[in-house]
Amino acid sequence: MSRETIEHLNLHTLIGNTDQRGTAWHYRAEHQGAEPNHYTGPVPVADVERRLFHWNAASRRVGVEIAADITTMTHLSADGVPMRWKVIEDRQAICRDDTEHLMGIFTPGYQMHQYRQWLVNTVADILDDDLAISSAGLLRGGAVAWVEVSVPDSITTPEGVVFRPNLLATTSFDGSIATTFKRTVTDVVCDNTREAALGETGETFKVRHSRYSHAQLGAARDALALVHTIADDFAREVQALCATPVPDVSWNKFLDTYVPRIRDGVHLAGKTLTLADKKRDALNRLYRHDQRVAPWAGTAHGVVQAVNTWEHHEGTVRGTTRPERNMLRAVTGDFAKTDRIALETLRRVLV
Repeated sequence: MSRETIEHLNLHTLIGNTDQRGTAWHYRAEHQGAEPNHYTGPVPVADVERRLFHWNAASRRVGVEIAADITTMTHLSADGVPMRWKVIEDRQAICRDDTEHLMGIFTPGYQMHQYRQWLVNTVADILDDDLAISSAGLLRGGAVAWVEVSVPDSITTPEGVVFRPNLLATTSFDGSIATTFKRTVTDVVCDNTREAALGETGETFKVRHSRYSHAQLGAARDALALVHTIADDFAREVQALCATPVPDVSWNKFLDTYVPRIRDGVHLAGKTLTLADKKRDALNRLYRHDQRVAPWAGTAHGVVQAVNTWEHHEGTVRGTTRPERNMLRAVTGDFAKTDRIALETLRRVLV
């Protein structure tokens, strides 16, 4: 099950532009609290600060419980043994200053990136009439946060691909991700996330939580300005992929390479073979019959779209919900890695 309850998602995520995009999967009117978390237009910056980022991360000393004698003890253990607390000088605990919820434990060199400074202030610097906050939220008890900037209206390419350019700003207090600013694209038809562009590098700007990281805030603001170039870059990517033909024989070779039934000359068997066949069947169904993919079957775009749609909507999910998993995979770049692997595999079989 998800670490995030439906109630949490209704209270601690903010979803914008619902007039164009509809409500989020987790919307439940009965869990909305004093005010709804959905907005017909953009999410106001002030609401992100007030409703999500009204607290700061704070450094706390870390102690460990050790055995003591009667003269040094501070308390008894559950078994009645004298114990005392010893401060660990080379560690710090990062907690919320409103609830004292523990988010992570680090060395003294760890630098906190406060959400209001790194996610809200940097994003607010680039907002104009064409850009607005489309979503923001907290996960893992506040240990992970994001703010997404988007254009209000979707864009349609000449090839019939409907997409929305985004810029995702995210960071964490549990060590799971560096502070990251990245260009993404949402495929409106199937709500998949892609990075723009597959063949390019330098589309992600990361800042580690180190002692000198605050010196990079200016560079982070410059990176955010990249959102203005996403539409043209992604449209060129789509055009190139749609112009790359994939005959049926190449599609079958792609399946044999991407989801093989034979490895190192040995035929798969048992559960491994069952899982491989299930994935192959699903990819083939998406590629040939699903309206999120089939209109571009026979092209490289159709192949990448089939893999991306499978990863977002049909791949196995453990320990969380699919939407939460998808958001975290978009943040960490897992989806971009999957797209690149699929495209590299296709290029090999097309040669």
